[in-house]
Amino acid sequence: METALSSGGGILLIIVMILVSGLAIGALARWIMPGPDPMSIPKTIMLGIAGSIVGGLVATLFRLSPVQHPFWVLLLEVAGALLILWVVKSVRHRQTLHLK
Repeated sequence: METALSSGGGILLIIVMILVSGLAIGALARWIMPGPDPMSIPKTIMLGIAGSIVGGLVATLFRLSPVQHPFWVLLLEVAGALLILWVVKSVRHRQTLHLK
């Protein structure tokens, strides 16, 4: 007996959902963080996915379920993406200072 996830369409749907949510979370983080941040759409998606992982880990530490507390988990995911974006900007800024 096949489940929805074991079929090819189910896995494709999960991949599309991960990409779309990564784009949304990454775009929110870039929108909240002031200043220019030259980043392509694939990098924004990667930022959002990484932020989701960080936020999901923090949510797990606080025993927050995405089903019971979706708003708080979303905030933690965006906060994770903001933290990663801040680190990336700091590294870029230091590199430009060393080049001068």
